Amino acid sequence: MTAPFASDPAKSRGRLYPEEESTFRSPFQRDRDRIIHASAFRRLKHKTQVFIEHEGDYFRTRLTHSIEVAQVARTIAGTLGLNQELTEAVALAHDLGHTPFGHTGEDALSELMAPYGGFDHNAQAIRIVTHLERHYAEWDGLNLTWETLEGIAKHNGPVTGDIPWALAAYNARHDLELHTHASAEAQVAALSDDIAYNNHDLHDGLRAELFSTDELAELPLLQGCFAEVDGLFPGLNYYRRRHEALRRFFGILVEDVISVSRTNLAALAPQSAQDVRDAGRMMVQFSPPVWEQLKVIREFLFHRMYRAPEVVEMRRHVTQVVQELFPLFMQHTDVLPKQWRKDVEDARTEQDLARIVSDYIAGMTDRFALQEYERLTGREAIPARRGV
Repeated sequence: MTAPFASDPAKSRGRLYPEEESTFRSPFQRDRDRIIHASAFRRLKHKTQVFIEHEGDYFRTRLTHSIEVAQVARTIAGTLGLNQELTEAVALAHDLGHTPFGHTGEDALSELMAPYGGFDHNAQAIRIVTHLERHYAEWDGLNLTWETLEGIAKHNGPVTGDIPWALAAYNARHDLELHTHASAEAQVAALSDDIAYNNHDLHDGLRAELFSTDELAELPLLQGCFAEVDGLFPGLNYYRRRHEALRRFFGILVEDVISVSRTNLAALAPQSAQDVRDAGRMMVQFSPPVWEQLKVIREFLFHRMYRAPEVVEMRRHVTQVVQELFPLFMQHTDVLPKQWRKDVEDARTEQDLARIVSDYIAGMTDRFALQEYERLTGREAIPARRGV
């Protein structure tokens, strides 16, 4: 760390449950390692990014996405003089709360949970690392530092208005100061998420043949990338050509964030991590021109990839899986695994039970959700599905 506004592990606000510090790892390194060893992190291997997990070995999953986000985040954090271990911990944990089937699964679960307080994947990530991971003798959760929990909770900015119940419940015990911005490290993790998915969704869309390389070459930012590759390597085969162009696009996004963030931080001249929190705006940002061009690319991805007919058809099938599993578990709690039975016995209200069922379904992988659906209903989840 070289910046005065970096999060210093020696000045950490500590953990909810005090414990002895490691002799050879900083508090933020321990947080990162606990996240990597968490059951929820392993399950990201079989959770959807865009394509359902079994649709192909080359498409990103939530796990590979999280690793890519962490790689970008470490690079930016190191360049800005920030704490790389804290940045990496937040980046690796940011998607822990995602349901099976990506945002489709979340939409379905949110609708089902509307009478019981709703569902939010960011709040669910906090619930996982503070309650649902149960490996330690003295506490539930991973007992992460305040700084890591803060970063997970509000890496996208202050949480105001109607705070999701799962986040509000923990915040009542351990104030994460939800009304402020997060540390610069958490802000880096948030922008690294944008960089990673804008880049790899283009890769995956090409591999799925939802759009062509020529169409990509007409988009803002990418037009110049393809032109540079064609000038340097005339006649390059299509696969290498698009890879070379996309890695240049990736570089443009990273360099833009670094440049703009340096300028913002220099203008603010913060002397502590708290000064960044109190700045009243995000310090880590894209430049306005790049952000405007990125919005065009995101609009392209929305129509040509996220709402492609074959993707929409798959969304319909997996939405039905979640919609049918939820009431089935509510009515037949005896089919839940043994380790969930104690929670069910302790449930006092229908809301308590719904939140247990929501936790269980949210933790499922794509593969397990499909298998459970077929086992419990006797019906095929996805007609002629391959690779399972």
